[in-house]
Amino acid sequence: MKMKKNTDAKHPRWLLPALGGACVLLTGAAAWYDLTYNGGKLVYPMHSYAFETTDIPMLLAVALDVLYVLYLAFLLIRGIRAQEERTIKTNRTRRLNPKLGFLGFLGFLGFAGFWSYGALGDMTPFVFFAFFGFFGFFFEGKMSNTLMDERYRENVVRAELKAHRVGFSIIILLLILAGQHSRFKVELIAPILITGIALTVALTMFLSEYLLYRYDHDDAAALAEEDE
Repeated sequence: MKMKKNTDAKHPRWLLPALGGACVLLTGAAAWYDLTYNGGKLVYPMHSYAFETTDIPMLLAVALDVLYVLYLAFLLIRGIRAQEERTIKTNRTRRLNPKLGFLGFLGFLGFAGFWSYGALGDMTPFVFFAFFGFFGFFFEGKMSNTLMDERYRENVVRAELKAHRVGFSIIILLLILAGQHSRFKVELIAPILITGIALTVALTMFLSEYLLYRYDHDDAAALAEEDE
């Protein structure tokens, strides 16, 4: 019998970083060209746009960046679907590298919001505070490939209920705080709410994984003591 070729072969590990590095270099070169020969037309904010041939390098660089991001999103969605199918077949938790927890450091980008809001009136960076929730990947990664028996599923429900209860309580406090607008400057209410909601999302994500890890290990320790 002839062996079927593996059409789902994985890409080399160096491919994605190489493509990302190429996009960064090309975007940097296009930005330099635009600043040097195009007066920074596509680098600095503008109110209206009229196409010129000198815009082509920057437009191509941006198009390549968009394609790269879309490709990453495609790989992410495909990976998530593969993990879900594996979870259903094996009745085990998804395999996850605990090092993904380092993504939680992206949450510190939220502090840039204090500068952008004061200088530009832009509150978008405050949303990055939600990335603090990715620190929960440290605990989820430690429980990779865990058998999802009845005890594990009960712990999942306990952890999620407690995490959501804490998050819901904070949301109520934020609403009460927002209602006291007469005691604060009106322009401060929006950044406070955005920051508070982002941090609440992060806390809920983190707590659900941390509590599940703690409950599972506490139960395992208790069973070990009973066996002794």
